[in-house]
Amino acid sequence: MNQKLILNSALASAMSLGLVGQAAAADDMAKGDKAKEKCYGVAKAGQNDCANLSGTHACAGMSKVDGSPDDWKYVAKGTCKEMKGLTAEEAKAKLKPKKS
Repeated sequence: MNQKLILNSALASAMSLGLVGQAAAADDMAKGDKAKEKCYGVAKAGQNDCANLSGTHACAGMSKVDGSPDDWKYVAKGTCKEMKGLTAEEAKAKLKPKKS
């Protein structure tokens, strides 16, 4: 029983490192390519580039709906506003619950 727990823990750790590595690689790619920026609210369902703002998923291609302000795609720098997209700050503000 103890060996099974150790094996499952090791497997879970290895899998989570893979997800973190993918997210880091996507951010590194964007930082290396100065001609791209994150644009929130423009990704089609299943076509987001990485983790969303709320943390409900941590991988590319996992968005559930078109145009969610929670999900983003890399776009050519300067084109996000033309696409009616949001910056990270604007997306966070839009996701914040309104006080009544």
